[in-house]
Amino acid sequence: MKTPLIASLVLATALAGCGFGQSRLNPFNWFGPSRPEPTTLAPEGGYAEARGDFRVEAATITRLEIKPTQGGAIVSAAGLPPTQGWWDAELIAENDGYPVDGVMSYRFVLAEPQPGSPAASRVSTPESREVTVAAFISNARLASVSKVVVSGAGNARSVSR
Repeated sequence: MKTPLIASLVLATALAGCGFGQSRLNPFNWFGPSRPEPTTLAPEGGYAEARGDFRVEAATITRLEIKPTQGGAIVSAAGLPPTQGWWDAELIAENDGYPVDGVMSYRFVLAEPQPGSPAASRVSTPESREVTVAAFISNARLASVSKVVVSGAGNARSVSR
């Protein structure tokens, strides 16, 4: 019984001898002082700014549907780009999103894959290339809409009430 007591007294004396100096045995010296860390992952000098929208219109609009919802309607369109790998698709409302003479117009745009990448050269089947995108029209705007038109580079599709 005296052995554990003596061992703990020797250990306490040894640790007390470490004091608050620079010894690695002192638990207060295990971590160094704090230093500032970067708050962003952006590179020094920042990222290059994108100038404008580099997306292009979809080659062909293959499908257009309008589905009613509780607060309005969802316009869903499918476009067919020439190869696989197209991304960042969006229906951009023309005329600031307001209908003109009862016609609500959208442009189907998407970003092309990086030139020279494997995706830019894969064609495969039309089903594998199809890109679907949607937009919401509120009931307030839908009240004055009688026709919805989605246009691409090669064609346009419309749905009327």
